Amino acid sequence: MKEHIRPALTLLLLLTLLTGGVYPLIVTGLAQMMFPRQANGSLIVRDGKVIGSELIGQYFDDPKYFWSRPSSTSPFPYNAAASSGSNLGPTNPALNEAIKGRVAALRTADPGNDQPIPVDLVTASGSGLDPHISIAAAAFQVRRIARARGLEEGAVERLVTQYTEGRQFALLGESRVNVLKLNLALDVPPS
Repeated sequence: MKEHIRPALTLLLLLTLLTGGVYPLIVTGLAQMMFPRQANGSLIVRDGKVIGSELIGQYFDDPKYFWSRPSSTSPFPYNAAASSGSNLGPTNPALNEAIKGRVAALRTADPGNDQPIPVDLVTASGSGLDPHISIAAAAFQVRRIARARGLEEGAVERLVTQYTEGRQFALLGESRVNVLKLNLALDVPPS
């Protein structure tokens, strides 16, 4: 029995050191050298202060800002420590009630807007942390934001165009807008 335990323990120790120590250190070191911004969370810094990450959405409900896609994380929206979808199916009454409430909030914030509401403004993403909205969702909100800020709609539309990100690798997904970046651009006074 001794002849089996010693090699097993030696192998356990060796693999623990390799996979639990050496490999993570090498991967972390390479990531820091080759992709330091991404390896550190793609943080957005303004005036020396971290505002957020380009990869995690933030909650906005002020009419002068673009609103993000709803988040179903708990105990608060966009809780990166509790990434999850709502797990509610399309026939679930709770999902239907949540959507009705989101539609009502959007209509209340912009009473004259009778455009169809883009689906990503009333449904949460699978992770509950999506930092992007569709171009249609951004366009739906332009009028409200222009009115709330006393800007021309064209100026807000140009910002949306400026902060539109194309398909990943020009192939995957759809064009989208990072809500945090766009809202930060809205707060910068025109020069």
